[in-house]
Amino acid sequence: MRLLTSFLSGGLFGLGLLISGMTDTAKVQGWLDLGGAWDPTLAFVLGGAILPMVLAWRIAARRGRALFSDPIPALPEQRIDARLIGGSVLFGLGWAMAGFCPGPALAVVGWAGLPAVVFTLAMVGGMIAWPLLQRMAPAAARA
Repeated sequence: MRLLTSFLSGGLFGLGLLISGMTDTAKVQGWLDLGGAWDPTLAFVLGGAILPMVLAWRIAARRGRALFSDPIPALPEQRIDARLIGGSVLFGLGWAMAGFCPGPALAVVGWAGLPAVVFTLAMVGGMIAWPLLQRMAPAAARA
């Protein structure tokens, strides 16, 4: 049942990305281009996503357990540090340059052509490389 629910949730998420225009790289780059031909329509998509999530977080906090009785993990420590800022900047730059973030990239990798495939391969490569780089870095650099 959990696998079916995961599959349906992922499919619904992908469909929402397609319908909202989040998979259209020109639209995403237009939204991120504050100094040029700015397209504010995706702000409504993001705002529309935040409202139901606030409700879902409140319900989850009261329940303590997920739908299939797994415990809901505690929120991670919420601190702003150099790693968070650096990661956010890299994410934003990649999003602005490619017009993709991870969810939309996976949603369109089958039909958006070579740019989506290259972005997705680079994204997966970064996901694989990061833990390896962390293990190689001195402990002081990870703190």
